Amino acid sequence: MRAALAGVEFGKGDFVASLDELSLLASSAGAVPTVTIIDKRSSPDASLFIGSGKEQEIADAVLDDGLDIVIFNHTLSPAQQCNLERVLKVRVLDRTSLILDVLATRAKSHEGKVQVELAQLQHLATRPIRGWTHLERQKDGIGLRGPGETQLETDRRLLGDRVKVLRARLEKLHRQHDTQRRARRRSSAISISLVGYTNAGKSILFNALTKAGVYAAD
Repeated sequence: MRAALAGVEFGKGDFVASLDELSLLASSAGAVPTVTIIDKRSSPDASLFIGSGKEQEIADAVLDDGLDIVIFNHTLSPAQQCNLERVLKVRVLDRTSLILDVLATRAKSHEGKVQVELAQLQHLATRPIRGWTHLERQKDGIGLRGPGETQLETDRRLLGDRVKVLRARLEKLHRQHDTQRRARRRSSAISISLVGYTNAGKSILFNALTKAGVYAAD
């Protein structure tokens, strides 16, 4: 899946490092970053986040390079995402959706999968769904993994029902963990967690400490 990366520099933070990280995240999700387009603004455009000139530059790149998706290094509002997809005629993803997609492919434990799906559903609940008629041919790919677009299009009430089910399941898992935690305290067992951002090296460190051989990548 060929992707364009788009970033707007507002003069705050380490913009270059953030854009480099976006490229790594996109690659981790299975995309091939082909084009990077940078805009400089004092504030986001209310309609498209980027300026009209850069919007046309991205649209030209989509046609010239046969791109499948455009990934923004920012959090887009539902209206901005909808407007961008309407003018670019390809799927548009923001940074939050990309990170959730990477987590959906990496979650292994039952609780982890439930947590990621719940986060995806809560994020997708604010996204435009029924306006994507030009994207109906895209039934798989980055941003469509996990709960899936088809389920969301069927009826938004299903979304609320699914969120309730997942929250109840998480609550049950938390009660089970409390029971297991009390058992560990009685046996004086020590439990250690490795916590960090995606792609920070948790799996590599885990393998170095335990020789477990779990999946690890760049």
